[in-house]
Amino acid sequence: MRSIPLALSLVLVAALGCGKTRPAPTAAAPVDGTAAALQASLAGPQRSAENRARDGARHPYETLTFFGLRENMTVVELWPGNGWYTEVLAPVLRGKGKLVAATTDPNSPMPNRVRYAKEFRDRLAAQPEVFGEVVVTSIEGTGGDLGAPGSADLVLTFRNTHGWVNDGVDADVYAAAFAVLKPGGVFGVVQHRAKPGTDPKVTAKTGYLSEEFVIRTAEAAGFRLDARSEINANPKDTTDHPEGVWSLPPVLRGGDKDRAKYVAIGESDRMTLRFVKPAS
Repeated sequence: MRSIPLALSLVLVAALGCGKTRPAPTAAAPVDGTAAALQASLAGPQRSAENRARDGARHPYETLTFFGLRENMTVVELWPGNGWYTEVLAPVLRGKGKLVAATTDPNSPMPNRVRYAKEFRDRLAAQPEVFGEVVVTSIEGTGGDLGAPGSADLVLTFRNTHGWVNDGVDADVYAAAFAVLKPGGVFGVVQHRAKPGTDPKVTAKTGYLSEEFVIRTAEAAGFRLDARSEINANPKDTTDHPEGVWSLPPVLRGGDKDRAKYVAIGESDRMTLRFVKPAS
């Protein structure tokens, strides 16, 4: 495992390396126990070996540090999927902060989303000693309850925005994130990255969106872009795969066809964007 100073230096290098906006302010080293708690959570027994093996592609320590996670925050995670990040966040926030996990709607007309919501709740119920304090709610389209307006310090979403674009609700979800955040609060977005200038209605179906589109959507909701980082970049990803992002690991939807090729590419090229709700 990296030492903490190295991990933080990687955040700074990645943030400055993009060069597409002003130099990114790096999150200061936590003065509380966040860094140690995050390191312990990443090594914790609540994580499967399979999930831990993906740390090299997802960079959870660097990503959460870049977004400014602190152990006493109220954090909202949008569409947590099977809980890959939830199982990292919950131990860090337990007892000192609060984690709200907004899943897909358990009453959705889409059977796969009902299944995701049930599996996530079952996952948390199976380990109350880890997840017993997590508040589970849902958001789908304009429905759902993320919490009282101005109650959250940090809202996070990992590789979900293309789904909201496909549903035609991306503006609504970003507006809900803006509403629940305190002034000065942070909205952290990780998303599969399409080529600049591409049509989001087309690329969203493949799992990708252009960085400028995501920034424009967040700014329309009222956010200000604070910094962007190349922590989760992958220049080997050409983004033009027959099964979209799902051609790549970990899904490898094409099966054995060109499997070695896609394994060699690795997981997708991703933007990592930090937005702030203006204080006034």
